[in-house]
Amino acid sequence: MANIKCIEGKSGVSYKITVTKGRDLNGKQIRHYKTWVPERGMTKRQIEKEVQRVAFEFEQELDLGYAADNRQTFAEYAEYVLKQKERGGAKFRTLDRYRELLERINPAIGHMKLTDIRPQHLNSFYDNLGEAGISTKEDKAQIRGDLYAVLKDRHITRAQLASESGVSATTITTACQGKKIALKTADAIAKALGMKTKALFDIYKAEGKLANKTILEHHRLIRTILGQAEKEMLVPYNAAAKATPPKNDQKEVNYFQLDDVVRIREALEQEPLKWRVATHLLLITGCRRGEVMGLRWSKVDFENNQLKIDTNLLYSPKRGIYEDTTKTRTVRFVKIPAETMELLREYRVWYNELREANGDRWHDTDFLFVKDNGEPMIPDGITAWLRKFSMRHDLPHINPHAFRHTMASVLINSGADVVSVSKRLGHKKVSTTTDIYSHIIQEADEQASECLADVMLRPKK
Repeated sequence: MANIKCIEGKSGVSYKITVTKGRDLNGKQIRHYKTWVPERGMTKRQIEKEVQRVAFEFEQELDLGYAADNRQTFAEYAEYVLKQKERGGAKFRTLDRYRELLERINPAIGHMKLTDIRPQHLNSFYDNLGEAGISTKEDKAQIRGDLYAVLKDRHITRAQLASESGVSATTITTACQGKKIALKTADAIAKALGMKTKALFDIYKAEGKLANKTILEHHRLIRTILGQAEKEMLVPYNAAAKATPPKNDQKEVNYFQLDDVVRIREALEQEPLKWRVATHLLLITGCRRGEVMGLRWSKVDFENNQLKIDTNLLYSPKRGIYEDTTKTRTVRFVKIPAETMELLREYRVWYNELREANGDRWHDTDFLFVKDNGEPMIPDGITAWLRKFSMRHDLPHINPHAFRHTMASVLINSGADVVSVSKRLGHKKVSTTTDIYSHIIQEADEQASECLADVMLRPKK
């Protein structure tokens, strides 16, 4: 039976609930405590009824084994869960993202005890994330043309531009690669070159609120943390599982039409062999960017015309270039056509000549795509090159993932079964493929329906 004690203090009235459950190894009684504060305006009768209900629920939770008087805060427990995941082999990039999300989560609910968190607290937090002014992102700028060409025309090195603009050499390189940089940094670069910012850069205004996709990332992390607390019986239920996050804004996949693919292939014939091979593999294999950039010669099976995909090459400012498993931790073999194998044989000859020419400078890493000294390339390198390539040849904007979507759309529209497409893409579940390409699958089904009608129902003229 719970013991209820009324406590009157300077801040008002509260009730201390005590439940005794068994004895410890020394024979001392084990007591559990809970403090309940009545809401303002409650009558004496309402308070008596409610405190009895709270005491009964507290005692029930203890009977079921829940640590209902657990005093851990969300922030403390979140750190424990992340360490558990790290020991369990969670990917570095995943943990890094979790810590970024906690920078917003902890100021909102980090101070709260796990047992006090309710769905309405989380709903209020999600609503707040969706308000204007929450996003701390700055306005961005992206080079409009080729900054390398501008520097070459003016006989200025990147180091000189860095010195004159007060911008780090690394950031200058980032701008040259076509990546977005802070607008104030772009202003400094433009000023050093004696040009107007708008003439040199495209400006991207930062949105004042977070996208639904980002809010959902926060929700999923909270749900994961509270889900672990539920498993460990620290809370009676997962409050995030009962909360109402916003729906994700589903975007249609970006893929090239066949006419665009033909134009891209024709333009590639004018480009260096290394970039031609890398782009060709992105298109034909449907592999992720890091999977292509992480390929080694030992994973190329020339006899069976296939590639072994088991590595993802990544880059982090904290770790530099590093290898990881594929996104889904799976190993797959991707069949490729004879034309692709012939291109790889041609590339291997060029690769060996590069190795011989560099002599002692060469690092034998076995990666297909390397710098002049044999060291692996930053995966972003192909993204930056494709952007400049598309501008040089007046092609649609090209990003590596668009090739992956293009391959999938071609296979689906050609009648390939979704299971085979899913396996080639390296999706863990077929449902992932059907969710991403539902629009394309529907179009293919409509075409199949018309084809059946043409053959079986419509008389030939």
